[in-house]
Amino acid sequence: MALEDTSEYPLYRKAHIPTGARVADLLARMTIDEKIAQLHAVWLKLAEDGHHQSRSEDFAQRDTGVPLDTLLRHGLGQVTRPLGTHSVDPKDGVKAFNALQRQMVEDTRLGIPVMAHEECLVGLMIKDATLFPSPLNYAATWNLDLIGRVGETIGEQARSIGCHQGLAPVLDVSRDPRWGRTEETFGEDPYLVGVMACSFVNGLQGEKRDVLATLKHFVAHSASEGARNHAPVHVGPRELNDTYLLPFEMAVKLARAGSVMPAYHDIDGVPCHTNHELLQGVLRDKWGFDGLIVADYAAVNLLYTHHGVARDAAAAAAQSFNAGLDVELPGHECALHLKEALARGEISEATIDAAVTRVLRAKFDIGLFEHPYVDAERIDLRSEAAIDLAHEVALQSAVLLRNDGVLPLAADDKQKVAVIGPTADDPLALLAGYSFPVHLINSGEQSESSVTTPLKALRDVLGEAQVIYEKGCDIIEHRRAGAPVFPGDVALDSRDLNSRDELISTDTSRIASAAQAARNANIAIVFVGDLAGLFQSGTVGEGSDTDSLALPGVQQALVDAVIATGTPTVVVMTGGRPYNLAGQEERIAALVMAFAPGEKGGEALAGLLTGRAGFSGRLPLSVPTSAGAVPYVYNHRLKSAGTPVAWHFGSRYPFGFGLTYTRFAYGGLELASSEAPIADGVFEFSFTVENIGARRSDEVVQVYLRDRLASTSRPVKELKAFARVSIEPDENVRLRVRLPVDMLNFTDARGERIVEPGEFELMIGSSSRDIHLHATLTVTGAATRTLERDWRMVSDVKVIDAR
Repeated sequence: MALEDTSEYPLYRKAHIPTGARVADLLARMTIDEKIAQLHAVWLKLAEDGHHQSRSEDFAQRDTGVPLDTLLRHGLGQVTRPLGTHSVDPKDGVKAFNALQRQMVEDTRLGIPVMAHEECLVGLMIKDATLFPSPLNYAATWNLDLIGRVGETIGEQARSIGCHQGLAPVLDVSRDPRWGRTEETFGEDPYLVGVMACSFVNGLQGEKRDVLATLKHFVAHSASEGARNHAPVHVGPRELNDTYLLPFEMAVKLARAGSVMPAYHDIDGVPCHTNHELLQGVLRDKWGFDGLIVADYAAVNLLYTHHGVARDAAAAAAQSFNAGLDVELPGHECALHLKEALARGEISEATIDAAVTRVLRAKFDIGLFEHPYVDAERIDLRSEAAIDLAHEVALQSAVLLRNDGVLPLAADDKQKVAVIGPTADDPLALLAGYSFPVHLINSGEQSESSVTTPLKALRDVLGEAQVIYEKGCDIIEHRRAGAPVFPGDVALDSRDLNSRDELISTDTSRIASAAQAARNANIAIVFVGDLAGLFQSGTVGEGSDTDSLALPGVQQALVDAVIATGTPTVVVMTGGRPYNLAGQEERIAALVMAFAPGEKGGEALAGLLTGRAGFSGRLPLSVPTSAGAVPYVYNHRLKSAGTPVAWHFGSRYPFGFGLTYTRFAYGGLELASSEAPIADGVFEFSFTVENIGARRSDEVVQVYLRDRLASTSRPVKELKAFARVSIEPDENVRLRVRLPVDMLNFTDARGERIVEPGEFELMIGSSSRDIHLHATLTVTGAATRTLERDWRMVSDVKVIDAR
């Protein structure tokens, strides 16, 4: 029960008192030990009887030798993943968390409640929670309202288990799909990433902002050297601001994200967890961020164990908290040594007080002092609405990249369909790395009973007699506990670098049977792709980077064998990154990229392939022609492709691309004015999109601009507006776009965002390559303008007429 508000209580316990006064009162009462206790977490396997067990990992939280009772007697800032650390019934997990909370509130001197955080990128990463599609799927919908509802649903589930902070979303801008964490991103465009993040954050936090979203990984984690996990980042200040910082700036200013998590890597030799210029200078001082900065797991101890910039745990803690950190996660390995750092003069008590102030303010603001406990009878993790929402995201995110007319499958009870491939009947193949069943593979625990595979869904739709199934090959024959490499690093003198290769299957013995199944069918559907897994326990995911965009294992040989039969072949690719098909893209009948579509992905794919639903997803990232063409992104600078441009560079399927079961025509572009003043101008224009096909479908209209003359080299095009619009056959829809001049900005040598007068090419189309309408827009003014802090970051697209 919540504490009653009586006059006998100290000021900080009185709910009607302003937060600032409550914080000041409580801080003045705290000893240095009680302050430090608020600056770290503890990673526990909680128990309802209060006999909690410490969790330790060589990488994430090593055993410090401090007894748990000693560790908790001064209070605690956060508890790490109380329900997501191991497989526990949610009701039992909540009761166990309440037991810890009761200890904090009733048995410590000041009774400061503890915050709980969980992973929630693709739904709460706990047992029985809804398994949503991956962030690549979120972005592939190009549907901001839909992803806002996803965030809202995850937020509601989080509140029901007492989770106060969710470690999502990921705002890393994908620039190299070899990076294992590509699956966690919203794609390669900073504007798309930014607006998607804002929708998710607004939904997750809600109007009360009582569940804190955590923006990660600050910043440029996806720009790592060679797309390798934790590797250094080499970007200039202009690129850092315009590409990688922009989504964070949007989510901080527009969505008031409650927390930010720095990244593991260094930028130009400065680890992000010690980067005062970024954490304090940019994030807090320049942008006005007012939330918590929490460490990525074990990143503070990496300052002395890996980066080599701190001599010991005390120095690592001092450096990170001096830079602006508020809470060490997932445990306490370094923060416990802050007293030592204080005695050595490496940190001041004022700096510690500032961090404690922010932690206490967050706890007061989310109402934790008044409502510290959770009602175990009101847990809501698998509502019908949540599952339907996961299904809708899967439907709207699958991208049809090629179709020679074989799709949708004909409704013919005499037609035989061969379902082939290692991912056709594997529930885990539909799930991203931060889903609970996949994440806990490393603990030997997994549960995917709620997942319907594509094979089962197609049998349900087409009938058992119409479906022939052959697996053909495995990606990984045996998913095993632990990881071949953890945490993705090897000893400098290691001679055994082949463990991951041994994980991937090389068995081709069943390919012949799969080819025969294709010969016995009218059409073959081959399901290929990835298996997510941490630190090379899978083929994609955190620490599971690659050096190739060829399908893992022997999957390409399987595809080749099926194509060689002459049976029309549909390839359905699931997973966390795009792959190439060794030139077979032109020989297959259809190609679908479904990413990791979640627990309802099987039903969604069956509905799309049979025409019960229509394809409407669009690529949130380019599909490079090969690993040798990487890095390739649509919004590159002109010379990025080299001179001359070679055929093996570029992208077969560009950013924003996707086919439907109908066709659209664009026309009627009208500019309200081709000019707008640099000070406060807004470009307004309208155009028409017509469905010239035979069935209703959604079109994703995309607006790009190119700066024709600038003081620095600029990208060939940049996304500035988009909208997803449902259009009936023969229907004309007229859309109006309002685009602020501010959005034509870029970063100058001072690190400031500026807009320059001049001409911009307007391009409107159905992908970054397929441009249907052109015009010239002119920003008028005599001088360059430096943008103020609260500049206009988003455009507006509305349907103004449909007939």
